[in-house]
This record gives sequence, C-alpha cells and structure tokens, in this order.
Amino acid sequence: MAAGQFARRHLWMALGWVALGLGALGILVPLLPTTPFLILAAYLFSRGSERLHAWLLNHRIFGPPIENWRTHRAISTGAKLAALAAMALILAISVVADVPAWALAVQAVILPGVAVFLLTRPTPPEPSTSRNPES
Repeated sequence: MAAGQFARRHLWMALGWVALGLGALGILVPLLPTTPFLILAAYLFSRGSERLHAWLLNHRIFGPPIENWRTHRAISTGAKLAALAAMALILAISVVADVPAWALAVQAVILPGVAVFLLTRPTPPEPSTSRNPES
C-alpha cells in the first residue's frame, strides 16, 4: 500500500471516529443530532475500513438508527421520545440554572424546530416477527 493511500485510509477512519463520537454525544446533548453523525461515520468508515463500517452497521445501538434512516428516512418512536425528553430537560435545567436570556432565546428558537423535524419524520415499520408456516 502506498504511503498516500495509507494516510488517506487512516484519515477517513479518524474522521469516522470523530463523527461517531459526536453521534454518541448527541444521545445526551439535545442540540447535537445523533443520526446525521452516525450516517456520516458510516460513510467515513466505508472509505477507510470495511471492518469498521460493518461493525458500525451491525452495532446493537448505532446500527438500527442508520438502517432506519437509510431504508425509510425514519426515526424510531423511542429515539423521538428520548430526544423530546432530553430537550425538555435541558430547557428546564437552563431555566433553573438561570442561564443568560440570549441562551434561553436560542433554545426557544432551536428546540421547537428540532421537535417539529423529529415529529414529522416517519416511524420505521416494525420488524416482521411472523414465520412462514410453510417453512
């Protein structure tokens, strides 16, 4: 493998880890989106390492949101509820912590926009659990 190709491959993987880290952080931070960073991480890993790409797509936590978005452009009900609860919690904490008015104003503009986006995304279909009786 040429040195340039080796460096590019490692750059893709490093950027993939950064995107994955931001996506994981987005689970806890309401204004930071999770799924877009997971999709970006999948793309970056596909350029740098098929093994990491496959690992991410098959990951118990990170894989389903990527698959739901790729296949259905959908967000699960659980993810929507968790995001809405986190947004409400961060707003409540901000009010109690007496954050500056400008920060509350930013939240008052952004959080409802994110909520509308989430609530207008479809919910992915439930996986089929029925068995074919002829098998």
